[in-house]
Amino acid sequence: MNLSFAIVPVMDGQTKKKAFVGMSGGVDSSVSAALLQREGYDVTGVFIKAWHPEFLECTWRDDRRDAMAVCAQLGIPFETCDLEEEYKRDVVDYLIREYASGRTPNPDVMCNQYIKFGAFFRFARERGADVVATGHYARSVIDFDGTTRLFKGVDTQKDQSYFLWTLPQETISHVLFPVGGFVKSRVRELAAEFGLPVAKKKDSQGICFLGDVSIEDFLKRFVPVAPGDVLDVDGDIIGSHEGALIYTFGQRHGFDVRKKKPDDGPWYVVAKDMEANTITVSQEGKTDPRFATASVKLSDTNWIGGSFTDSEEKLMCRFRYRQTLVPCSVTTDRHHGAIVQFDTPQPAVTPGQSLVIYKGEECLGGGVIV
Repeated sequence: MNLSFAIVPVMDGQTKKKAFVGMSGGVDSSVSAALLQREGYDVTGVFIKAWHPEFLECTWRDDRRDAMAVCAQLGIPFETCDLEEEYKRDVVDYLIREYASGRTPNPDVMCNQYIKFGAFFRFARERGADVVATGHYARSVIDFDGTTRLFKGVDTQKDQSYFLWTLPQETISHVLFPVGGFVKSRVRELAAEFGLPVAKKKDSQGICFLGDVSIEDFLKRFVPVAPGDVLDVDGDIIGSHEGALIYTFGQRHGFDVRKKKPDDGPWYVVAKDMEANTITVSQEGKTDPRFATASVKLSDTNWIGGSFTDSEEKLMCRFRYRQTLVPCSVTTDRHHGAIVQFDTPQPAVTPGQSLVIYKGEECLGGGVIV
């Protein structure tokens, strides 16, 4: 399979292919639009307007203005796609509901599934787009049999394939990631070379579309949170916390441990009891064998190539963004689920998070940890 980066084909007979680019007002999506235009696509830039809570600083107007300025610089059409209702329903409400149940969801995965490659994808296709593009650091590659496959971005520090495991074949076959073949520093250089007004704009941080806000502060606005006890692994009360639902396995901050010794290291959340509103912490944390997981079940699995064939072949996986890949084996079941067996028991495996499976550089798909 040829993994060299290319944005092809650009022509359908004598007609240029239409590309709708999701424009955030940032560097990555702006360079994506410029690259597609350079390669001969008929490009339209689209700013996606998402729901924004009143208690957070509102930056969407500034971001929209930046996206519009880029489109003006490139001389391409600009549109706005209002997805406030969809974002609130499919991302925010889901996030709140999952945390309230004691699980730890991944809002960025849901944003990609339901907003960028859900509602926005449909918006673009209904308006005649042949392809939809975003500024994700990933690569979509057409195999010799016509199947589109997903690969990691060239920039290992920016690779976002982890967040894209939900894309089905019928969607990814119409998706391009123009900056996926570059490292971030080169994307910055390209922005300057194209004369884009956002070339020096800082990268956005935080929850997808919501910006720089901690999940704890966000949840406290929507879910009743009551303080409770912090327990050690023997069940003794050693401190207090703000509410069990806002903590996730492996977390080492946001709670108070009163019984400390001068040479104590960090404490890690290794268990929580939603009914009793307690969290259990351990200084061994990630190495505590009592809280390591040998295998997990996945629900809502998606295989980007269209299917997955069980085999004894060793694969790699990660169950949090930027985690070092760990060896595993995978078997599927007939209920759209899978069992993942880790070669070595893993700490802080968190229900509700995405577990994503790789074969070399290729992202095969994944599921939600049960």
